[in-house]
Amino acid sequence: MEIVSKISKGSKMDQIYIPKNRTGFNIGNYVVIKPLETNREEKPIKKLYFYGVKNLEPIKLEIIHEILTIINRYLDGYDNLIITGSFLEKGFHFNDIDILIVGNGKINQEPIKEAIERKIGVKGHILTLSNKELTKGLETDPLYCVMLSRCVTRKRFLYKTKQTIDYKLLDLHLLKSKVLLDNFDVLNGKQKYDFVRNIVAISLYLNGNKVTVGSIDTEIKRSLGIRVQEIKNNLLNKKEFLKKYKLIYDKTFSMILRGISHGSK
Repeated sequence: MEIVSKISKGSKMDQIYIPKNRTGFNIGNYVVIKPLETNREEKPIKKLYFYGVKNLEPIKLEIIHEILTIINRYLDGYDNLIITGSFLEKGFHFNDIDILIVGNGKINQEPIKEAIERKIGVKGHILTLSNKELTKGLETDPLYCVMLSRCVTRKRFLYKTKQTIDYKLLDLHLLKSKVLLDNFDVLNGKQKYDFVRNIVAISLYLNGNKVTVGSIDTEIKRSLGIRVQEIKNNLLNKKEFLKKYKLIYDKTFSMILRGISHGSK
């Protein structure tokens, strides 16, 4: 049974009145209250496609469908929508949801962000780019490879690219991970993991290895001798960790410098 009612203003609390003569909705029952969408017919959500994602909690699937519904309400004709980032990790430790909108033309993100936060209660971090920009990113940037190695999409996608190493771009990315060497004591576990993941992704990429969330976590355990969860939980032996981390940083930095030097000749 469904009852359509209206929120009324009260002196201390707003309220919703429902008739006493009803089937179901007994006193003491818990119910869900949500807005009644009547101004625009919703487009049905088609099948989702999963890449590098084995299991996803049912509530997260509902959130993804809700995001797609909201974006369909604001946009027409975009090529694809990709959900990625920590939202897809097991558990509920994410602070926002990374949303990649693929399509041509400018997109006003603000009303979409506001609608997502208002409806779901979580901030949406939106990145918009064309198929051409996405392809170029996958060719030259290991962070794009990581991003799309684990994602949920509205449409199936296939991006066959050849690796083209941009040493100057990698140098800029590597500089971010230097922060961990100088600020170990003030960073939390998640921040440390982000910097470690960044440098390991660059190292794998330079050595011609596959760059995925799984391959990065495996390499972290191999090269640093620690599990990913130890980093995230901030359970590190500072002296031992920084010694190994600096070796990886220096080795990766040397490879980039050689690449820049050879490219300038």
